[in-house]
Amino acid sequence: MVDALGIIETIGFTAAIQAADAAVKSANIKLGKWIKVGGGRVCIVMRGDVAAVKAAVEAGVQAASNIGTVASELVIPRPADKLVPKFPIDPIKPEKKSTK
Repeated sequence: MVDALGIIETIGFTAAIQAADAAVKSANIKLGKWIKVGGGRVCIVMRGDVAAVKAAVEAGVQAASNIGTVASELVIPRPADKLVPKFPIDPIKPEKKSTK
């Protein structure tokens, strides 16, 4: 199990993509699903160890702020196991390429 959960909420999809790109380039984290909240708000979810998630969230917020608006950011060290079944916070698993 990973140690931390990070979420960046932006206004607009482009800022969310910029935040996700900066986050994965800045630290060893696993990107989770993106969530369309409504009203133009988009959340990106990331998992990893606490220090990596904090660094990734900071980098993502900085990058997204350069081109759009960041509504909020959150880092939860050691989130409760009961959150996983209720929210889409698991890291995305890479798809295996078919060998046809």
